Amino acid sequence: MTLPNPLARRLFLHLHALAEPPTGPARGDALQALIDRLGFVQLDSIATVARAHHMILFARRQSYRQDGLDPLLARRGLFEHWTHDAAVIPTRFFPFWRHRFRRDRPRLLARWRGWQRDGFEDQFETVLARIAERGPVSASDVGEDETRGTGGWWDWHPSKAALEYLWRVGDLSITRRDAFRKVYDLTSRVIPEEILAQDPGDAATIDWACSAALDRVGFATSGELAAFWAAATPAEAQAWCHDALAQGRIVEVRIEGADGTLRRSYARPDLVKQAQAAPEPPSRIRILSPFDPALRDRNRAERLFGFRYRIEIYVPEPKRTFGYYVFPILEGARLIGRIDMKARRDLGTLQVRALWPEPGIRLGAGRLGRLEAELDRMARFAGCERVAFDPGWQRDPV
Repeated sequence: MTLPNPLARRLFLHLHALAEPPTGPARGDALQALIDRLGFVQLDSIATVARAHHMILFARRQSYRQDGLDPLLARRGLFEHWTHDAAVIPTRFFPFWRHRFRRDRPRLLARWRGWQRDGFEDQFETVLARIAERGPVSASDVGEDETRGTGGWWDWHPSKAALEYLWRVGDLSITRRDAFRKVYDLTSRVIPEEILAQDPGDAATIDWACSAALDRVGFATSGELAAFWAAATPAEAQAWCHDALAQGRIVEVRIEGADGTLRRSYARPDLVKQAQAAPEPPSRIRILSPFDPALRDRNRAERLFGFRYRIEIYVPEPKRTFGYYVFPILEGARLIGRIDMKARRDLGTLQVRALWPEPGIRLGAGRLGRLEAELDRMARFAGCERVAFDPGWQRDPV
């Protein structure tokens, strides 16, 4: 079975909630349903325009506002933990993280002994006792007598390292964030009792992780399934594919890339029917976060859309091809360029520094009009009153 590239793109965007108009409610149960559909939303602290999690949701529901996640976190519809990175995840999935907690407890302890400061293990009981007796804490509330580091993630004071370790292995959970600073509490006081009581076991967790990942991406290699939640190892995902294939739960398919090459993947048996039923994405332009779920696997995005994207935050400025934090631009089922912009809230301005169209993309009047309409919406979302353009902001394709 071969899935042509246009159908593969259409299905992939549909599963990522990007093949429908970005309309409809974006609070409460409607927002919860959207996040359940995606599986998780990655968190990131960089707020060049708005933080990544807010931009991910805004791209799909433009009625979304940046306080929309708080009620879901407060009512425990979401919890925060790691997939491939820090993310908010539907709380009903929490039992499947027990496998990760068991796996990570010895592995992280062995690793952190090599790069954390000495003494962080000695703080485990102290930190847990303090939280049990006095309530939630942030890293600034513990280890008052410990030497503080430079602020880098590799130079935590021992009590901060203890908090992070205890969170990573499930003894603590994040109850809220204050100005994006984590506030930790006992997991028993954060996760609802009926969910906390569940433990599906390792085998059921691996089955869920691979199956739920496949349903959210449509087609994947075993490595891509493993990477989705980072809940199964590559070997576990490969074994799952072997068994699911033998059981007829999945089939081998060939997915056509943007350049015409075929890549062997796995999918549900009704893949073609599912792709044909997916809606054609509207021609409306959307500006995506660099951490959008449709783009976080950079290699897959390049194969599927012919769009090579690498974030250049850690690249020295003289060596950057584009910019510090450049946003991909989606039009219909195509990624048509990238834009460098920054919210200057002190001036009430969304400042557009540069736009690079992809090769073969012409910036005609109609496309520019749709882009400017999206920039106006983005400006309001980011708390700005207007959009301003640097001289020479329209660049040649690179």
